Amino acid sequence: MDSLLLLEQTLNGLQFGVFLFLISAGLTLVFGIMNMVNLAHGSLYMIGAYFAAAISQWTGSFILAILLTIPASMLVGVVLEIVALRTLYDRDHLAQVLATFGLILFFNEVVRMIWGPGGQFLSPPDYLAGHVEIIPGAPYPAFRLAIIAAGLIVAILLYVLITRTRIGMLIRAGASNRPMAGALGVNIKLLYTLVFGLGSVLAGFAGLMAGPVLSVEPGMGEPMLILAFVVIVIGGIGSVRGAFVASIMVGIVNTLGRTMIPYLLGSIISTEAAQTAGPAIASMLIYVLMAAVLFFRPQGLFPARTG
Repeated sequence: MDSLLLLEQTLNGLQFGVFLFLISAGLTLVFGIMNMVNLAHGSLYMIGAYFAAAISQWTGSFILAILLTIPASMLVGVVLEIVALRTLYDRDHLAQVLATFGLILFFNEVVRMIWGPGGQFLSPPDYLAGHVEIIPGAPYPAFRLAIIAAGLIVAILLYVLITRTRIGMLIRAGASNRPMAGALGVNIKLLYTLVFGLGSVLAGFAGLMAGPVLSVEPGMGEPMLILAFVVIVIGGIGSVRGAFVASIMVGIVNTLGRTMIPYLLGSIISTEAAQTAGPAIASMLIYVLMAAVLFFRPQGLFPARTG
């Protein structure tokens, strides 16, 4: 395999891993702190993409789309937590799964009613529409590099928020021992709303960045939700550090697998058969990776108590 192609696919895997981190970081916080199984988290990713596409089309500015999508995603998350999810905290996980699955259907129908069943178009800004030559002879889309940079910046900011601020201390306290945190005067309801809003912002930002790369369409959040659950299981439920490491692992394994496995199979079987079997085997690699990690570390790479 050509080394330049391998480099390009590795960067694609890193970029995909960044998407997964932005989604799974909010999901693991909600799951780890609130003990809430939120299947509608992928819908917040979809809503962020639709908000960004609509605002970009109305204003003609990608920067304004970023500036307005972030608070809009926060508002949707806060309203959703207060109106629909707050009553589910004391229910078992089956009730949470059923209720949030209903929210998936609700949000999918809402976007169809507002934007129609077809996909929406979101183009990157002109200054990120070209390519950057990483090394001589290896151009790479500038917007994909911007996604990687933005994701790494968000990861650093989130790490500082969780580990170096008072809000982060309260979040970690709520994750470790919610009854004790409440007994010490922490407003648990407000903390839950804040955490859910933060998760909504991360999911909405992921949708915003995914818009110019992937299709903005109803139901676009469900495939990403499945991968996000794989990520938090591998990384450790409630661990942001684990979500970051696992996201990069899953992104690179998924992307390189889809590139290399058909190439390797092509030397054994026909090219047509390799192109058919390769992507299917590559999709399985993610779950093989999850099974391998859980075999050696049943609580994930970084259980929440350690990070």
